Amino acid sequence: KIMKKLLPLFLTVSTLAACNNEGKAPLQTNQNEKLVRQYFEHFNSHDFVKMANMYVEIAEFKDPTLGKGIVKQTREQTAKKYGDLQKTFPNIKDSIKAIYPSGENHVVVEFISSGIAPDSSAFELPICTIFTIEKGLITKDFTYFDNF
Repeated sequence: KIMKKLLPLFLTVSTLAACNNEGKAPLQTNQNEKLVRQYFEHFNSHDFVKMANMYVEIAEFKDPTLGKGIVKQTREQTAKKYGDLQKTFPNIKDSIKAIYPSGENHVVVEFISSGIAPDSSAFELPICTIFTIEKGLITKDFTYFDNF
């Protein structure tokens, strides 16, 4: 429900940002997209320390699993969070469906997280994350999914 409402907004923002950058070299956008793809490679290989090192020392998160509002986490806390997630869902994997670069500092990623739950049932969870990237590191990770 939430994704259906938010996705058109993300697409509009991405389209406007792309139009606004006409004539400009998309070098930073390409670097940020490459960084995000590397991030998902680390996630899928369950190398959460490498993944966490892609963030600034203390990054801002919006994530329903962390509570309401913005939560600040260190790299160590981030690596532990995803390590704990992998203990619960040993074969968890994220499949990128689309990447929407937005301006020089943002990349929106639409992906499906899948795996086997502790009760042996398979799950697929559509997720959308907005990454803010500055100087080659992720400063904000705002993640949205239906958690009802």
